[in-house]
Amino acid sequence: MKDEQSFRKSADDALTSLYRLLGSASEDFGFEVDLSDGAITVEFDRPPGKFIISSNPSAHQIWISALSKSYKLDFDLVEGAFVLGSTDQTLTSLVEELLTKQMGEDVTL
Repeated sequence: MKDEQSFRKSADDALTSLYRLLGSASEDFGFEVDLSDGAITVEFDRPPGKFIISSNPSAHQIWISALSKSYKLDFDLVEGAFVLGSTDQTLTSLVEELLTKQMGEDVTL
């Protein structure tokens, strides 16, 4: 990512899109989702848990805190998406995997 402004736009677009997907899934799977100050919070009652998904402008990454772990995704120009380098998962596919582990059932966004 070349500059701060293009990072912020890409991150804001990615988080807004993910928030919409999570909002639709929250009704089916019974979790709460909120977007505030550029961060998405996903909270679960059963089993209890919380995910936080936010942009980190200084690192030019999107960070996810979930299941007692931290994930840092970089923007991939070829994919046109934020991707976890170690697995090549996009933001959406990684969140689907984390939700599936949290909920104990397949979650598709």
